[in-house]
Amino acid sequence: MKTLFLFVLLISTSLLKAQQDAFQYELNITPVTISGLPGLHSYAFGQSNGKWLIIGGRKDGLHARQPFNAFPAANNNTDIYVIDVNTQSFWQASLNTLPTGIKEQLQSTNMNFYQDADTLYIIGGYAFSTSENDHITFPKLTTINVSGLINAVVSGNSITSFFKQMDDNIFAITGGQLGKIGNTFYLVGGHRFDGRYNPMNNPTFTQTYANKIQKFTIDNSGSQLSYANYEAITDAVHLHRRDYNLLPQIFPDGTAGYTISSGVFQANIDLPYLYPVDITEGGYTPVTSFNQYLSNYHSAKVCLYDSLNIQMHSLFFGGMSRYYYSNNTLIEDNQVPFVKTISRLTRFSDGTLQEYLLPVEMPILTGASAEFIPNNNLPHYESEIIKLSEVNDDTILIGHVLGGINSTALNPFSSNQTNLTNASSNIYAVELIKSATTSHREILINHPYNITLFPNPAKGKITLQYHLENVVAGYYYLVSSDGNILLQSELPKGKKGDNEFTITLPKNLPPQQLILNVVFDNKFFVTQTFLVQ
Repeated sequence: MKTLFLFVLLISTSLLKAQQDAFQYELNITPVTISGLPGLHSYAFGQSNGKWLIIGGRKDGLHARQPFNAFPAANNNTDIYVIDVNTQSFWQASLNTLPTGIKEQLQSTNMNFYQDADTLYIIGGYAFSTSENDHITFPKLTTINVSGLINAVVSGNSITSFFKQMDDNIFAITGGQLGKIGNTFYLVGGHRFDGRYNPMNNPTFTQTYANKIQKFTIDNSGSQLSYANYEAITDAVHLHRRDYNLLPQIFPDGTAGYTISSGVFQANIDLPYLYPVDITEGGYTPVTSFNQYLSNYHSAKVCLYDSLNIQMHSLFFGGMSRYYYSNNTLIEDNQVPFVKTISRLTRFSDGTLQEYLLPVEMPILTGASAEFIPNNNLPHYESEIIKLSEVNDDTILIGHVLGGINSTALNPFSSNQTNLTNASSNIYAVELIKSATTSHREILINHPYNITLFPNPAKGKITLQYHLENVVAGYYYLVSSDGNILLQSELPKGKKGDNEFTITLPKNLPPQQLILNVVFDNKFFVTQTFLVQ
């Protein structure tokens, strides 16, 4: 563990952003108790008419390190829950009345899901499959009629008619996220993991990162599901992500899309990515000039758009992070501990991003693998972004944090004490309260690296030049135009000042555009393209 020395940017652009910040709210976090509600994390949810539909996930805490004890089937969530937070009551129905394929998938963890109108779309997920006699990532797409299923669970009627399912290996993804732009679904990142988890990489499992944005349309109109218009965009560096937050966004030009926020793991080291990746219908853009420090793992989050000031705000509640504040000092901990931090990421009208630490914290170390269930009585977009400019109340209930993993230690996994964690039954109501002034702390850390490549176009070799203020480790990935890694290696040990390194390109490369990604200090990425003759 070490203190991160801050490179404070006292430049006009940062001052201008501080002046432009129009988020004049503080947060109020209030516990809500529902007697008898079990703890859950890593689940999927939908909602209708004020009631929440909760499916899948786990009833234990952080998974154990030992393969024989990781993700035991006995702690799969085998029930469907319907929660009414207003009356503090809940109902449940067993998955065991459903066909084998549906009940097995819907008790899995880290499914990819998205609610579109009254349909909840669920893809993949990881759990023990009795029919396969192994832990698998399910190659399945399931759709659920949300209001119909909620009503059936509450009334105690049969639930079997509210599900459809199909199989295809493109759906064998866990730990990714599912979104929708226009009529097209976006299955972003994640991985396929089959077998028993093993932290020592012994051969008890196979794992393949998707490294992709998978795009397709789904026909849910008849009795049989189908998909069409499939397209995959591959990037083995920037899209090598799982267990992250996918943020629905309204970009400054009014375009709807998403932002990949952080996530794990970098391709050459078990540390989170820090920079975001923007996604629109037109493609994706790694924003390597900006790092997000205070939230690096899947957690409860909510997005709010201020159309008057053209500012897009995302709030993150607890979770796990490589950085956190202690005694007013920003600490770097490469074990990626549980944190209490509540933070904000804001995109301004000029497209720049700024991260803020809020003065309020989660009551305990919680929020990882939780979900934020937004208050749909507020004006909102189809993607559930809250239309902040259309709400005039001084106090706004924006939604609730439900479940997740609680921990009594910062790093229970690395110390082999996962028994110090448990699945949370906590619910926290989250209110925005208008304030003339706010005490949100800007996180201002300079990205001090750049690179120069020559010659361009290149033939046989490319030379990389860069400047180091301090000697740090470096790593590079050479990526083809179709997103696959051609070369990857450490940079030679550098020196303070100017450095130069020549990379020999693979033989017989056809003319194309290549991408060189360089990582400094395991946290700062720089990306440049060049042509190969």
